[in-house]
Amino acid sequence: MTNTDVLNKEDIKKIKEELLDRKKQILEDLEDIVDTSEDGEAKKKVKFPEYGDKSDENAQEIGEYTTNLATDKVLEGTLRDIDSALDRIEKGEYGICKYCKEPISKKRMQARPVASACIACKTKLQSQV
Repeated sequence: MTNTDVLNKEDIKKIKEELLDRKKQILEDLEDIVDTSEDGEAKKKVKFPEYGDKSDENAQEIGEYTTNLATDKVLEGTLRDIDSALDRIEKGEYGICKYCKEPISKKRMQARPVASACIACKTKLQSQV
């Protein structure tokens, strides 16, 4: 890999800003669907919408609640990935494959900023499943 194929400090700084912006947006999105306590900690309880007592309103409530459960699961997973990437940035381990310890290509990190494995290792892992 050439120097232009790996991340430099400026690339990492830009990606970190993008990850922080994305994290902020996810936290705002979660606020809309998850009950929180007074100290701001999530109670991990998806809000149940209240539209009324008619059967069509009940069906709408159940539909929205089901969607919100799935959305919560996806957002929480994405948030964990972002936090993990931010942690690797802070530790100076960002852009290094956790399996082979080689630099991950710049293109991969720009396309998937939360990646922790190079394409070769990820491909090998997926073929074993």
